[in-house]
Amino acid sequence: MDLKSLIRDIPDFPKPGILFRDITTLLREPEGLRYTIDTLAEKCASLSPEYIVGMESRGFIFGAALAYKLGIGFIPVRKPGKLPALVHRVEYELEYGTDSLEVHQDALHPGSRVLIVDDLIATGGTASATAELLQQIGCQLVGFGFIIELKDLGGRQRLPDVPIVTLVEY
Repeated sequence: MDLKSLIRDIPDFPKPGILFRDITTLLREPEGLRYTIDTLAEKCASLSPEYIVGMESRGFIFGAALAYKLGIGFIPVRKPGKLPALVHRVEYELEYGTDSLEVHQDALHPGSRVLIVDDLIATGGTASATAELLQQIGCQLVGFGFIIELKDLGGRQRLPDVPIVTLVEY
């Protein structure tokens, strides 16, 4: 299946000069969504994760569906102030400033085999920060899964040396 044909390009979003790869058009196509999750599951199953960790917000969509398909748990990583219990937190650098991510302290235990899933890898900042958060807990990162990789932005180079699965490259 040609997933690129299901991903819409939106020029100058969120700011001039950016070409946004919009996956909402992929999500609305039942066969495209099914193919995406089935293919990601097929490519990631051999990594033997116990949990999928997905980042807010599009990582929730693909991560939860993939966890269901693989028959494993899903753990959300959120922006600050969104989780009700005690959290682990990591702060990371953005192009202009900093941001933070959080996960419940009781969500994972040291040694948990975790696959990080998101819709897209661009510069790798969010994925790298999530990996750092999981390192703080003592999890075993088994890999990353992304629908889209923007190769020219070099995000892959910022990630730990574990398998990286992508379905579409631009």
